[in-house]
Amino acid sequence: MDESQRIVITGVGLTAPNGNNLAEYRGALLTGKSGISPYEIRYFGKTLAGICNFEETKYQKKKDRRRGTRAGSIAIYCANEALNDAGIAPQAVAANDRTGVYVGITEHGNVETENEVYNISQFNYDCSTWSHFHNPRTVANNPAGEITLNLKITGPHYCLGAACAAGNAGIIQGVQQLRLGEVDLALCGGVSESIHTFGIFAAFAAENALARNDDPAKASRPFDKNRNGIVISEGGCIYTLERLPDAKRRGAKIYGEIAGYGMNSDGTDFVLPNPDRQAECLWKALNKAGVQPEDIDIVNTHATATPSGDVQEIAALRKVFGVSRDGLPPAKHPYINNTKCLIGHAMGAAGVLELAGNLPAFADNIVHPTYNCDDLDPGCEIANLVINEPKRIDRVDYILNNSFGMVGINSVVIVKRYNDT
Repeated sequence: MDESQRIVITGVGLTAPNGNNLAEYRGALLTGKSGISPYEIRYFGKTLAGICNFEETKYQKKKDRRRGTRAGSIAIYCANEALNDAGIAPQAVAANDRTGVYVGITEHGNVETENEVYNISQFNYDCSTWSHFHNPRTVANNPAGEITLNLKITGPHYCLGAACAAGNAGIIQGVQQLRLGEVDLALCGGVSESIHTFGIFAAFAAENALARNDDPAKASRPFDKNRNGIVISEGGCIYTLERLPDAKRRGAKIYGEIAGYGMNSDGTDFVLPNPDRQAECLWKALNKAGVQPEDIDIVNTHATATPSGDVQEIAALRKVFGVSRDGLPPAKHPYINNTKCLIGHAMGAAGVLELAGNLPAFADNIVHPTYNCDDLDPGCEIANLVINEPKRIDRVDYILNNSFGMVGINSVVIVKRYNDT
């Protein structure tokens, strides 16, 4: 492949419920530190959530935070952290129209709208008290736009609405724009401020899909027979992506290379996943990467700890990782893990946070486990499912990340160990 078409990850900036940088976050995933805690929100009441605790004013003035949004604040923090991690000075992207910003979101604007409706209810629904900041706060491009305002970037920016597959969609967009030559640097990933809207808790509760547990740390239980639903979380992760020649020219450290990706649609149901379409999406990514199922070392699952969703995803994985392209049993089976057990479901940020948590495996050869799976559901049995204890393996060359969303959207991203050949 032409080196200019090889896209590499050179920086990672994140905030998760259990860590505000990659080292802290990875440590939490290896030691089983949960980021789930008790939470109470207006109208809905007491529940559980994954709450981020990053320094909002590290890169943002208080007046800008008041004018903007929580999602924008998360995005600004992650983008600045990604640039710092990549060794790129903020001045290098200011007034730079060759830097693109592509941020995946599940939804945006619900938080601000709920807050404004509540505020005017305190004044007998007098709409003259409605905030004049409401429109820029609620436009769908807000989180990406807030990054450009903060860093003075003049290149393209937009958000990609792809439900819980949105983070992967942000990465894919960044890769495509770099390969097309539209930009020279992509800040891409996903963010979510979902815990600040009572509507999402009420909706999942109405579907009987909201996790309940006396111990918050045990609430998110992917693959466990006693799992009972999703823990809603906020968070974000932004990557710096560059063409390989540019990264080499400036001596950048390289976390990994984007090897392949796939996106498709189920076309069958608003909520219930379709394992056949998920399997097709996996094959699309493998084919684009030019690898066989047995080449994959780690699969990070999307599994949200819902009774049906986990089973459907495992069914898709069995369809792909039980055979090679020639229909024969694979030479080896990937190790399979899950991240939501510790951070909950960060919606638009889920896929990128979960991928980030696995990237250090290229260096330390450790697969972080799925925690809280004390009684494996037979419907979720699959070879090499790593449960409750980290697993050291000989070598990690390929990591595959699943990320699926409502209304039947599927995404898969494959990252490979970087080598110069």
